[in-house]
Amino acid sequence: MDLNLLRALDVLLQENSVTRAAERLGTSPAAASRTLARLRRTVGDPLLVRAGQRLVPTPRALELREEVGALLRRCDDVLRPGAGFDAVHLRRSFTVQAADLLLVGLAGTLTERIHAEAPHVDVVFLPEAVEGGPALRQGWVDVELGVLGHLDPEIRTRQLVRTTMVGVARRDHPLFDGRIDARRFAATDHIGISRLGKRLGPIDSALAELGLRRRIAVVVPSHTSAMLLARDTDLIALCLADWLPETVSALGLRTFPLPLDLAPLDLGMAWHPRNATDPGHRWFRDRLAAAVLDPSDAAGDAPRGSTAP
Repeated sequence: MDLNLLRALDVLLQENSVTRAAERLGTSPAAASRTLARLRRTVGDPLLVRAGQRLVPTPRALELREEVGALLRRCDDVLRPGAGFDAVHLRRSFTVQAADLLLVGLAGTLTERIHAEAPHVDVVFLPEAVEGGPALRQGWVDVELGVLGHLDPEIRTRQLVRTTMVGVARRDHPLFDGRIDARRFAATDHIGISRLGKRLGPIDSALAELGLRRRIAVVVPSHTSAMLLARDTDLIALCLADWLPETVSALGLRTFPLPLDLAPLDLGMAWHPRNATDPGHRWFRDRLAAAVLDPSDAAGDAPRGSTAP
């Protein structure tokens, strides 16, 4: 049956009046009367019969009234994105690609918040091994989180936080005995952080503009291993400003501003447009964004970087 015919039947059975039904349907009484005649032929029942100056429903019409209304609501739910979505019934795994430094700071909060709303949802974190590749396009990754770059042109993005990098060293490092300027910073041995083994980056370019050069004594693939190495040596590493302050302190580390003019970092999330309107995926993106913007449940560690405009 034509869905519009069902909608007309629903209105006619609610109003018990051709005139009032015509007003709600935005048509003329004559057109509504013709629709009623068509419905009578289709159903094989008069549906509405005259009783003095008004129409009253037949027993068959009374049976149909609730059924038709419920059917139309289900149809609307199918066609309207997110209608009827309830996270508690969601059974799904979401895959997030993120640097380990971000993962350590938000995974606990994200997991607790998600399981409070959706106990059957799992989260899989992947390293940045497929960064810049077709992971989002191919569906291997649901969301990419971090400093976004080299994305396919159709990818959707949302900027979350603008922050900066800071230096980190063991609490009693000789560097803290005086003012940390660019020269003293460059004279200290450094830990490079690169999953591809790269040694040079924006810090080296900024130092070169000042006629300085640093020694990168060791390169490790993650910020976590760099922080652990800095804890046990005189090497210095990098960390996000105001990220995991209690963890940094617990490791016996101390942060310091970099004495260089460096551009801020924009942390964001990216996803493929195939998932843009999917209610479950949208719900997960909102929870992931909230965990980045306010990971206040993560043992007191919270970023203080300003949110993006």
